[in-house]
Amino acid sequence: MISLLVRTFDTFSKLALATMIGAGLIAGDALAQQAAPTPGSAKAIFGAVTLPTQGPPQSIGFYAKGCLSGAVALPTDGPTWQAMRLSRNRRWGRPEMIGLLERLSRDAAKNDGWPGLLVGDIAQPRGGPMFNGHASHQIGLDADVWLTPMPPRTLTAAERESLPFTSMLAKDKFLTINDRVWTPAHARLLMRAASYPEVERIFVNPAIKKKMCDTWTGDRTNLGKLRPEYGHDSHFHIRIRCPAGSVGCTGQAPVAAGDGCDKSLAWWLGPEPWAKPKPGAKPPAKPREVMVSDLPKACQAVLDAPSVPSARAATFGTKAVAPTAATGALPVSSSGSGSTPPGNIPQQ
Repeated sequence: MISLLVRTFDTFSKLALATMIGAGLIAGDALAQQAAPTPGSAKAIFGAVTLPTQGPPQSIGFYAKGCLSGAVALPTDGPTWQAMRLSRNRRWGRPEMIGLLERLSRDAAKNDGWPGLLVGDIAQPRGGPMFNGHASHQIGLDADVWLTPMPPRTLTAAERESLPFTSMLAKDKFLTINDRVWTPAHARLLMRAASYPEVERIFVNPAIKKKMCDTWTGDRTNLGKLRPEYGHDSHFHIRIRCPAGSVGCTGQAPVAAGDGCDKSLAWWLGPEPWAKPKPGAKPPAKPREVMVSDLPKACQAVLDAPSVPSARAATFGTKAVAPTAATGALPVSSSGSGSTPPGNIPQQ
């Protein structure tokens, strides 16, 4: 099997292949540049802001090109959730996103045998591009939820920074679920998240999508919301639509009708995404650093707006906790490490 993969997917080295199989694939939304940000770049400026603006919530622009005002923070702890990687200061979002996470945590604990959510990145205090780890998560309408169930105790601050991710993929088979870690409760959690009308997409690794297509025997109405995306093997990514009345928020086209268990899924599981570029093909241009001027014009006003006082930092839900400022180098990704295919990946 390994030798076949090496022959088929010879666009990357054996070391990269071993890393991919062993740890899973970096998430599609984790394609943001990992180098230190250029001074004056949008990710340097937005990443340095530690508090949200005052005023009502507003998502400005698109999920991968915008900013956020009036954000609220997910409390670090709740009855059925715990926030992770607190040093990143990325637990901010629109009240609708924070409320959905709290609701999902309660519903899954009550109905699906899931003891609680470990919640990863949502957005920065004012949204915008991040230092690393994501291309989206910019307008407070995206959130990452770990596929590791919450433990029956409160994690320490150090544990929230260092707790390893658990991939759902087998180490010795390409894009195959490890049935020793995957459980029916994982499937119920995903379908619970997809059941909410405001949820438009849930990004999961293609192997997870295939597992759901092959094994889910319940109502498949919302199965099409599960979208295959490389990575997302240790967490899933929830995206909700622009809330009603959100002037300036640019939504995404609805997902295609059906359960998504068709030829469109087969593409993700085949060799085409990993195909070697044709001889003589011009290599893709290196993306230019995104500046604030590249974002919607209103994002400059968001940066200039007064902050919520730190002693009264806007939070949402059960337990108000002051935010933690991002400090120093941040972890590389919210998923496992590994490789991504060289070709263009279709928008999901």
